[in-house]
Amino acid sequence: MHLDVLDLRHFYYRTRLGRAAQKAVRDKLVELWPETKGRTVAGFGFAVPLLRPFLRDARRVIGLMPAPQGVMHWPAGMANVSVLVEETLWPLDTGSVDRLVVLHGLETSENPNALLDECARVLGPGGRAVFIVPNRSGLWARRDGTPFGFGRPYSLRQLEAQVTAAGLIPERHVAALFVPPSENKFWLRFGGLIERLGQRLSRSGGGGVMLLEVSKQVPARPRTGLAERVQRPLRVLEGVPEPTAAGRMR
Repeated sequence: MHLDVLDLRHFYYRTRLGRAAQKAVRDKLVELWPETKGRTVAGFGFAVPLLRPFLRDARRVIGLMPAPQGVMHWPAGMANVSVLVEETLWPLDTGSVDRLVVLHGLETSENPNALLDECARVLGPGGRAVFIVPNRSGLWARRDGTPFGFGRPYSLRQLEAQVTAAGLIPERHVAALFVPPSENKFWLRFGGLIERLGQRLSRSGGGGVMLLEVSKQVPARPRTGLAERVQRPLRVLEGVPEPTAAGRMR
């Protein structure tokens, strides 16, 4: 079940905890993708809070919001680039996306396998996607006061198995949100320090969310026809017999 777009907007843009979570996850995403110049970047679910750093250099940025969730204008103060879509039927050409971010999309989907197939369809050869999901063993998945407390949390192995079944190749993973999901001023004040310490201690086990980067690789087409075998190769490089006299002089 998808969350409501109004609740998501309120959390990420109106609460201190939501803004802190937005920054922590976005910083890790930018570390994975520091360069998107000339590329098409899309986000599905409620990924728009993470897409703003790409607006300056990317060729195109698109926010895809599922119909059960609802849609909002984004980015604020600029021409709208967000669109309402069916969860497994996006208005994008096959292979048209270079970078794809999925946030609050996979764990809340009623048909995650079909959603992953759609992700694979729109990605171009060599394209990359990052799936951001609640960590099953983390604190954020156990609290329903944030959007990460809804839907199905994942372990890293579960997530890798599901994306692999869709033909996507897991490349690397990182974690974020090591700070507890609390509005307490102490945790908010030292959240940045706790986040840095958590990154040093664990790549995925202790974070509230996991970021799994995957790639789409298209195998080369096999050559058509049969290879012709040369049965009698030319021997032009083997030399010729030593010449002999045709006859004696008389």
